Amino acid sequence: ESLQQGNLSSPSVFLLLGFSSAYRAQVTLCLCFSLIYLVTVLGNLLIMTLVWLDTHLHSPMYFFLGHLSFLDICYSSVTLPKILRDSFSLQKTISFVGCITQIYFFLCFGGSECVLLATMAYDRYLAICHPLHYPALMSKKMCHCLVVVSWLSGSISSLIQAFLTARLPFCGSNVIDHLFCEIPFLLKASCSPNAPLNKAILYSLAGTIAMGSFLLTLVSYVHIIGVVLQKGAGTQRAFTTCASHLTVVSLFFGTGAIAYLVPHSSGSKAMDEILALLYAVITPMLNPIIYSLRNSEVKEAIRKALHRGVLQMSTK
Repeated sequence: ESLQQGNLSSPSVFLLLGFSSAYRAQVTLCLCFSLIYLVTVLGNLLIMTLVWLDTHLHSPMYFFLGHLSFLDICYSSVTLPKILRDSFSLQKTISFVGCITQIYFFLCFGGSECVLLATMAYDRYLAICHPLHYPALMSKKMCHCLVVVSWLSGSISSLIQAFLTARLPFCGSNVIDHLFCEIPFLLKASCSPNAPLNKAILYSLAGTIAMGSFLLTLVSYVHIIGVVLQKGAGTQRAFTTCASHLTVVSLFFGTGAIAYLVPHSSGSKAMDEILALLYAVITPMLNPIIYSLRNSEVKEAIRKALHRGVLQMSTK
């Protein structure tokens, strides 16, 4: 009996309800997700390559941007390939170990991105508000330390959350009403009498990373806007470099906050799925597009790379 209860409390496989099972809808979704994943990978690889090869982009801001692009590829790769495979599967399943692993990496890359976006805001704050001390304050060693901190923050927080989630009892309930494994939906499926306490602990861990990063970003930009308004035209050009970052921050934190702070029982299943796609799939795809379209230095680097490519082809 105890063995049976143990099996019931820890299902070996979860069933993901996902999207519509209609064949025509599955084909459409598969094509859309394939295109999104292709654009995400190629776009972010382009940014990483430009930052690596173009000497004009060898600065702290673009160093962080290169790492952000790498994080975006990893972040979307945690969920999109599985969603793509499930779009043609009659039984959308994932093993218990696979589910916890997906939660770990999803939170790891997401948390690391939160901290890295805050780091990029801090970098812009130093560049605009303390330009004379900027080279000393944002040295190469400091840049590497900040990237390591972002990775460690995401890794440690997600490890604790994944461990706590893995210990939740499910009492034979193995249905997750979502596209992929995510903590709020596993808490919903759990039969733990301490569900509110578990939820509070898990959300406080995620909130510490997300809210801490958001507040640091907010404080940085309050100071930046204050300096721009005070000094006028001299710093307004420098502020234009922040526009792309502000757009990315708004998309990432905005959609994530709505998805996690709004009670899931108050919204429809379709709304939950749309929000999940926005912060897990769409934002990593839009980031390289936003930075390339709104940043003159990135556009110039792309133009030079294309010019070199045309010259090499013509010489051959």
